[in-house]
Amino acid sequence: MDWLVDRFKEAPEKLAFIHDGRLVTYKQVVDTISTFQLQIQGAQIKAGDIVVVVGDYSPEVFCLTMALALNKSIVIPLTKDSVIDESIALRSSGSDWYIQFASNGQDFKIEKRSVPTESQLVRDFRKKNEPGMILYSSGSTGLPKGMLYNFSRVLEKFRHQRKATIAIPFLMIDHFGGINTILSIVSSLGTVVTVIDRSVKSICRAIENYNVELLPTTPSFLTTLVASNICNQFKLSSIKRISYGTEVMPQSTLDRVRATFPEVELLQTYGLSEVGVMRSQSRGDGSLWVKLGGAGFETKVIDDILWVKSDFAMEGYINAKSEFNDDGWFNTQDRVEVDGEYFKILGRTTDIINVGGQKVYPAEIENFLLQVDNVLDVSVYGETSPMLGQMVVAKFQLKELEPINDLKRRIRLACHGKISAYKIPSKVLISEVSLYSSRQKKVRTAVSVSVDAASKSDGEVEG
Repeated sequence: MDWLVDRFKEAPEKLAFIHDGRLVTYKQVVDTISTFQLQIQGAQIKAGDIVVVVGDYSPEVFCLTMALALNKSIVIPLTKDSVIDESIALRSSGSDWYIQFASNGQDFKIEKRSVPTESQLVRDFRKKNEPGMILYSSGSTGLPKGMLYNFSRVLEKFRHQRKATIAIPFLMIDHFGGINTILSIVSSLGTVVTVIDRSVKSICRAIENYNVELLPTTPSFLTTLVASNICNQFKLSSIKRISYGTEVMPQSTLDRVRATFPEVELLQTYGLSEVGVMRSQSRGDGSLWVKLGGAGFETKVIDDILWVKSDFAMEGYINAKSEFNDDGWFNTQDRVEVDGEYFKILGRTTDIINVGGQKVYPAEIENFLLQVDNVLDVSVYGETSPMLGQMVVAKFQLKELEPINDLKRRIRLACHGKISAYKIPSKVLISEVSLYSSRQKKVRTAVSVSVDAASKSDGEVEG
């Protein structure tokens, strides 16, 4: 892993981080990594030791992670908004040390915290004398899965140096997409602009203040961005590329983003925590078709489901059975359409709503409903129905509040003759708060943190 630190040394005066207005060069990054290595040795943190690091993006959190990796320890990055309760995480992964950063991202405390691991996979990996990392999924069903990675293998994907850019790491540092983004930026000697508050206004302000060139984000965030018109309050001309992934993009949102940022390159990305983030190439016709693959990745489609084989895959789950087959292929559970070399992602099989035997894709209905007047955002999901097995539920965030009965009437009129009857929402809800989680992904459940609690009313639309 020394090659990355050597690369940092080649550009000592280049700006590596802008954190809360604080400028940090690559020379400072190298020096901070060295300082942390001495502190690690002084604390007697050994190779194979499991170290929990609690904090969000900051130069120091990144440098400590690198120093621990160079020490061949196993790092578990967590944040205050982690998808799994800390005690549950530590019980499955185990721990030897606990390091918590203060809110400023600089001050921290190291303490010994010994928790034996329940995972044979972790016990075996500790003997390999390799740097490791454990991340937890943000899956919609069941307990989040812990994933063990060989950090050297993850990092190897970035050995080929690409053009440097100024970018905001949008996803959190305890998410594989967040780790992937920050490694992509620094391995190319770009500049990481950290934003603690990931609201639309804060992101736009950071873009304007620091001339951000790349915004890697989610369709949910982009839906709010273009529907709220907040972006018109800021100068965002520095943006050269917007990449989006982690969930299905509504075509209506993509069209609005293209209209709002006509000179910006839009790139659909695709990846899974289990296999990594693939190289992608969006088709140049403004559609959602994308070419996937790149060095180290193979793809195939079985019964309309995408399968992936990756050189950068995780070692395995620490608290669940492997979902790789004997040949190393992983079932993504993403249903796709295929057009030559291009794929169109329709949605997760677990999200599909079954209405009397008919399949309904939430993203398809959301795409239609986002075009209805006064709709800021919408989340579509299934709810149990005694007659049909499931019914379609649509939860709306509105630009301006209106009576629920008026909204129901407008939705019924908008859907009539435009979409099949079984796809029309049988239940309509209004929420005054965002419909996406702290992970910037659409919440498609009947009960969700801070969403249903703020819902003012609900009702049913006659199908």
